[in-house]
Amino acid sequence: MPSRDFPQVRLHIVTGKGGTGKSTVAASLALGLASTGRDVLLCEVEGRQGIARMFDVEPLPYAERRIATGLPGPDGQRGGVVHALHIDPESALLEYLSMYYKLGRAGKALDRFGVVEFATTIAPGVRDVLLTGKVYEATKRNARNKKAITYDAVVLDAPPTGRIAPFLGVNQELAGLARMGPIKSQADSVTTLFHSERTTVHLVTVLEEMPVQETTDGIAELRKHGLPVGGVVVNQVRPRDLDEDDLAAVRAGKVTKRKLAAALTRGGLSGDAELVAGLLTEARDHAERRALEEAQRALVGELDVPTYELPLLVGGVDLGGLYELAGILRDQGLA
Repeated sequence: MPSRDFPQVRLHIVTGKGGTGKSTVAASLALGLASTGRDVLLCEVEGRQGIARMFDVEPLPYAERRIATGLPGPDGQRGGVVHALHIDPESALLEYLSMYYKLGRAGKALDRFGVVEFATTIAPGVRDVLLTGKVYEATKRNARNKKAITYDAVVLDAPPTGRIAPFLGVNQELAGLARMGPIKSQADSVTTLFHSERTTVHLVTVLEEMPVQETTDGIAELRKHGLPVGGVVVNQVRPRDLDEDDLAAVRAGKVTKRKLAAALTRGGLSGDAELVAGLLTEARDHAERRALEEAQRALVGELDVPTYELPLLVGGVDLGGLYELAGILRDQGLA
């Protein structure tokens, strides 16, 4: 069962401003996509071992590891398997040299002498070329890749919004420099995949001014470079503890200490002055926060892309929380 809103997509790229929870969304999306027996690969490229921390497993090597069973299907079908891959550029370069130039032991010798680290650190864009190349390889596998797992979907926890267009466009730049050979061929292939209907870029935001503005700018930048924009996931949405009438009354100053104390007393609670003052302060802060969030929600609604909302998990994000978010994403049609 593919994503309901993005049935043609095999590569889901997740980006967002730092602090918005893009890694959490990527992991939840992978669990949601792994429904009804489908197999999903969750990749990370930023070197932070975020997947290992979220799933409470040992730090991931440069190898595909099974980390979880996907969310069960809506009719109780068995969930698929979620594998994870931590892509580091040094290992990706050694794999590239072995695959295209048959270096074998010679490539490992280059690593011992520090040549690999030098190449991935100094050469402009080489790191991103290697990282995106590995994502491409995992996405394009088919039945002919007998020694590798073939995935129904790949989810990439990508760099932040401000860097996503250059990151995805690095192979296009490389293709313009290379005239022929395997480098030119792979760069063209990766560029074609990233601009195709089999790929989409989802953006994660929270209902705050800077993340929403960066999301708006990120969508414009992606479209400028011809990269496919998917949906916007509004993350960490706070619970609505007061309805609109109550919020309006709080903002207008109609909820006085006397009225609040009387209401507490009727409810069998203490209406002492300290408690009343604290509750009224919190109510005013909540009302102001909600007004700011609604203004940002309206801006998100003007972006002309599908939008999804995930709640703030008060107790923090653990594996149970990831499954909860995965279910919400599936119910809303993203997974």
